[in-house]
This record gives sequence, structure tokens and C-alpha cells, in this order.
Amino acid sequence: MVQNILHILQSIGLDAKESQLYIAGLQLGASPASAYAKATGINRITCYNLLEDLVQRGYFTAVPKSRGRCYTPVSPEYVALEARKNAEALERALPELRSMQGSTYRKPHVRYFEGWEGVRHVYDDTLTAQGELLNFANSAVVRRFWPDYDEEYVNQRVKRGIRLRGIAPDDEAGRRVHGEDREKLREIRLVPAEAFDFRNEINIYDHKVAICSFGAASRSVADMFGVIIESKEVAETQRQIFEMAWRYAGISAPRSIEKKEQGKRRYIA
Repeated sequence: MVQNILHILQSIGLDAKESQLYIAGLQLGASPASAYAKATGINRITCYNLLEDLVQRGYFTAVPKSRGRCYTPVSPEYVALEARKNAEALERALPELRSMQGSTYRKPHVRYFEGWEGVRHVYDDTLTAQGELLNFANSAVVRRFWPDYDEEYVNQRVKRGIRLRGIAPDDEAGRRVHGEDREKLREIRLVPAEAFDFRNEINIYDHKVAICSFGAASRSVADMFGVIIESKEVAETQRQIFEMAWRYAGISAPRSIEKKEQGKRRYIA
């Protein structure tokens, strides 16, 4: 458990020794550098220098005592708050950072994820979308593998104000989900299920295309995988393909409606 926490602290900017000092400080409370050195096995002089640096960076406070200084780590809540602020600042800066890459063609950045946790990571990434989310999906398949999909994912998307336009097969699940569009910040168009029975889910957002495969044939989590392709050129092309399909879905009546219309024509005849 401690090893996991060390990795987390290092991910927010502390090095290995600084992370050890922070964890030791939570256990020691206000203590001199010598106590930290004893608890961590770090050289006393090195320990003192690291603690002074951590004070300057806001991770520790120091109080003068008669025989030196005592160091106390700031609360974990404060560290978490600062980490969130830094992450949010980086998110806000992404458009400007991307613009620095230039307008010439860039090699796509492709990430591959295996298993259920990998697929969940891909879905989490779609929740970083700064604009509209475009989606090809099978409403039944994703909910069969992820029973809490609406509570754990859709509600998070709505909470973040991310609007979605989607194309899905016209089946029982598709019609049920379509009926909840208004409160779920989405607009879904249904296409004939016998012709367009999607097995993978594709999401297009910002400069990314995310693909999730649920291994439907075997129903094994080991066969699940996800891919995130980050490329402005690839995302724009996929966005245009979606818009073309969206127009088709808009003029092609769902199968259930076609059946009703055919029934009316037979009755009139």
C-alpha cells in the first residue's frame, strides 16, 4: 500500500526521497531533520536540504525550536487540491500547447489498452472532451458488459456538460436509450439493426478517435481492448465520415417506423 502511495506522490512532482519524507512526516508529526533521517534512512544533511526545499515548494512547514527547526508536512487534502489545480491548468493550456506543434502533418499518437480496466480507461479519456462527442455505438452491447454504464459513465458525461450525438442500431435497447435523449444531453439517430449491427464503439472528440471492442463473441474480459488515436488529421476525417452517416441516419426511417408505415399502406389499400 505504501509503495502505491509513493508512486502517486511521485506522479504529482515529488521524487522518491521527497515522497518518503512526506509519508514519514505524516507519521512523525512536527520533528527535526534528524528524526526524518532516522525514519527514512536518508543521510541527515541530505534530509535537511530536501526538507528545506519542500518548505519552499509548499509541501512542508517549518517551526523554529531552541535546538533547530521542526518540519511538518501539509495535509494530504492540500496536496490533492494543488494537484487538481495543476491538472486543470494543464487542461486549459492544451489548445495553446497543441498550436505550438505547428500545422504540418504530425505522426499520430496511438495508445493501446487491454482488458476491462483498459476499456474503462478509454471511456474515462472521452470525459476529457472539450467539445461535442460523436459516437457510433450499440446500446445493448455496452450495457451487457457494463450494467452500471448509465450511472457510472453517462451521468458523469452529463455532469461535465459534454453533449453527444450518436448513431445506434434500431433495436429495443437503442429505442429505449433514444427515448432518454433530452435529459442525457444527447441526440441519437437510429439505423436499421439488420444492416448496421455495430460490434465496436467509436468515439470522436477533440483531436482523438477512441475505439472500444468488447470481445462480444467470447464474452471474456481478456478479449476486450481499447485504442486511442490522437491525431488532428485522423480525427477530422472520422468526424466527416460521422457527419455523412448522420445525414443518412436523418433521412432513413428506423425499421420500427418503416414497419408501421407499411402496415398503414396495406390497411388503406
